[in-house]
Amino acid sequence: MFKNGLSYAGTIILMLLTHISMLGIVLVRSTIEDPKEFLMLVLAVLGLDIAGIVAFACYRQMTYTLDLMLLCILNMSLIYQSCFGHIGLSVKHLLFCVMSLVACEVGFLLTRNHEWIRRQKKYIYILIFLLMLAVVFLTNKERKWIVIGSISIQPSEFIKPCFVLVCAASIVELHKKLKILFFYVSKDTLCLCGFTLVILAMQWWCHDLGSLPTFAAVFACALVCRLCYPRAKINKSAIAAMCVAAVLVLIAAWSLAPAYVQRRLHVDIWADRYGDGYQQCEALIGVARGGWLGLGPGNGKLCHVFAYESDIVFTTICEEWGLLYAGITVLIILIMLSTCLMDPPKSYYHATMTAGVVAVFLAQMALNIFGSCNLIPFTGVTLPFISQGGSSMITCGFLVGMLKAGQSPLFHHALSGKKAKAPRERRQTA
Repeated sequence: MFKNGLSYAGTIILMLLTHISMLGIVLVRSTIEDPKEFLMLVLAVLGLDIAGIVAFACYRQMTYTLDLMLLCILNMSLIYQSCFGHIGLSVKHLLFCVMSLVACEVGFLLTRNHEWIRRQKKYIYILIFLLMLAVVFLTNKERKWIVIGSISIQPSEFIKPCFVLVCAASIVELHKKLKILFFYVSKDTLCLCGFTLVILAMQWWCHDLGSLPTFAAVFACALVCRLCYPRAKINKSAIAAMCVAAVLVLIAAWSLAPAYVQRRLHVDIWADRYGDGYQQCEALIGVARGGWLGLGPGNGKLCHVFAYESDIVFTTICEEWGLLYAGITVLIILIMLSTCLMDPPKSYYHATMTAGVVAVFLAQMALNIFGSCNLIPFTGVTLPFISQGGSSMITCGFLVGMLKAGQSPLFHHALSGKKAKAPRERRQTA
């Protein structure tokens, strides 16, 4: 069973034991005012586990590792969100978890065929442009989401997977280069650079500082993949020019940053504990209060602080569950992202797409964890899969589907004028 890692059944058992142990901690270490609420939480978690396992068994694919890991981390997130401040099932977050699982399968089916994505590239550009228009005209600097009744949508979240796809789909165009001054560049590279600048300017305008490093990280990965492309002619002068331009942009952004940015960069949170530094001060106190094992689910005080379930969710988990459980949660996400190293992508398109997806997750995780712990300026970015928010959860699920597509690609080969069918998919060990 354990010769080449955990088997499919072994991974399922491990996932179930993880959730059952967390529910046991809730039962033992928390004050349950209404047993029905706890029973609903147990039924929701185990029901989602069973439904996911049954759904995975209904179709064949090359690997189920990411599916099971996504189901594991989403149910952990559901337990966390249902226990902040009190014990009670978070129905809203449960729906987000289901939508994230569906988005994962949609992302997998849509992005595994590189030829199809390349043909749809212009439509992806149009979609990015429409989302940018929605950000500019339907949101404002104080409110970054569109509110429709009880539903709120954050358009900038949906730009992230589209941007990753554009970066990956334009790799093949490196064969078609134009000479501009002393440099050889492709039309797609110029278009991609222009879109990147527009996106960064838009995020700067709407005061969405957290998304700036995320998009910059994706573009940097795409740029590195272009420089390392096997048939690309690496121009040392072009590389030097890009490095100089990047340094100049950083210097200009640092010196010309508006007042609210400068305040976040230089704020002394303890000197302004009840002002701009309030959230971070309370977050750090919560981490210290929780220690290694936490105060117990539902026994924390950070639930009274603004954005405890989203922007500072890592420290909220540290307070109630302890730094040990928070670290394990982050480790599971990192292991999920590292699966691309265990089963490398099969084409340069899939490799570039995988690099972009990993860049999105790592940037958001670093901004949320380090920002809430005051190691970097606080940006208010969500922690993938854990923070509450429908747009973020759906986007993260779609990105995991893209990550899975990088490991289980779909190729079509021409045989006697007909396209050969893809190799029959089989179930591998998790």
